Amino acid sequence: MTLIDIAPLTTFDPPGNRTAPSPAEARGLRRDDVRLLVAHGDRLTHARFGDLPDHLEPGDLVVVNASQTVAGEVDAVLAGHGASNGDVVVHIATDLRDGTWVVEVRTTPDASWAVLDAAPGQTLTLTGAGADAVLTLLEPYPRERSSPTGAGNRLWRAGYAGESQLPALLARVGRPIAYGYLDRQYPIESYRTIFGTTPGSAEMPSAARPFTPDVVTRLVSRGIAVAPVLLHTGVSSQEAGEAPQPEWFEVSEATARLVNATRAGGGRIIAVGTTVTRALESAARGAPGRAQVEASQGWTERVVTRAAPPRVVDGLITGWHDPAASHLLLVEAVAGPQLTQAAYEAAVEGGYQWHEFGDSALLLPAHAEAVAA
Repeated sequence: MTLIDIAPLTTFDPPGNRTAPSPAEARGLRRDDVRLLVAHGDRLTHARFGDLPDHLEPGDLVVVNASQTVAGEVDAVLAGHGASNGDVVVHIATDLRDGTWVVEVRTTPDASWAVLDAAPGQTLTLTGAGADAVLTLLEPYPRERSSPTGAGNRLWRAGYAGESQLPALLARVGRPIAYGYLDRQYPIESYRTIFGTTPGSAEMPSAARPFTPDVVTRLVSRGIAVAPVLLHTGVSSQEAGEAPQPEWFEVSEATARLVNATRAGGGRIIAVGTTVTRALESAARGAPGRAQVEASQGWTERVVTRAAPPRVVDGLITGWHDPAASHLLLVEAVAGPQLTQAAYEAAVEGGYQWHEFGDSALLLPAHAEAVAA
C-alpha cells in the first residue's frame, strides 16, 4: 500500500466519545433524523438529514453508490510459521476476481487492532464454517507496499479453499465488519443503504445511510435527479497517511450522459460519499473545467487530493472522518481546506456524532456556485 505524500490541513480533536455507538434506529430515530451540517459557501446551517432537498437546487444531480454491503467479518484461527497464532478476526475486504481475496487479520474479540506480524503461508481456518474452509496468506497486498507502522503487513492477498463459495459462506456465518467503538453487534440490514443492489462492499458506503424513500421522493419532486454508480469499498481502517486500496468501480453510459448533461446545463454534481467521488473522478476525462465522464469500469487507484483535485464533482454529502485520514484529503479537495476546517470546527463544537452511524455534512464550496450559475 503506497503512502500519500500530502497530509490533510484540517485539524481537530479526535472524536472520542462523539462516535455514534449505534444506528439511528437503535437510538429511537429515523434514518433521516440524524443531524446535517450544511456548509454552503461561507454559511453554516444546522439541520436534519430529512431537510437535504431544501438545501439543493433544481437541476442538481445527486449521485449514489449502488454497492450493497456484505457480511465480511468472520472469526478464525491463525496457524503456521509466524509470530502470531491463535484466535483472530478476519475482515474479507475485496474479491480480486482472480480466485484470491484481500483480507485483513485483526485482534479478537472486537477487531480493535490489526495483526501486523502474520507471515506468508499461514492459514486462517474460518470458525463455524467447517474445518475445510481455509484462507492461506500468500503475499502482502499490494505486493509493492510501504507500511505507515514501520513494520508488518496489514493487508494480504489470500487464497481460499472450501466446499462452499466464499460469498455464500460469509452470508451464512459472517457478520458486518465492525470495530470496538460500537455498543454491540448489529445485523447486516443496519449496514445497508436503500440504494444497494449489487453485493460487494466490505464496509457500508455510509454517506448514503440516512437516505430514505421520502428524502428521494422530495429530491425528485424538486427537480433534483438521482443517478447510481458502483464502487465496492474495501476496509476503511487505513493508518494515517495510507492511501485507499484499489477498488472496483463501474460508471454506466446512462449515468455518464446524465452527469455531462447536468454540467452542461449549469447544474451541480453532488457526490454521496467519498466512494462516489472516487468512482466519478476515475471515469472523468479531459482538463478541469472541460472534463467529461465516460462509461468506465475496472480497478481504480485514483486518490483525490488537493494536488489531484476533482474535475466533475462540485459538492459532497459525507459523514465525519478521523484526523489525518486519507478521506479528509478528498473532502478538502472537493470543499476546499477553509470550508472543511470551518465545518469540522462547527461539528466538534455542536456535538455531532462520528463514524458510520453518525451525523452528516453537505459541503457546497463557493466554486460550485459558479458552476451552477
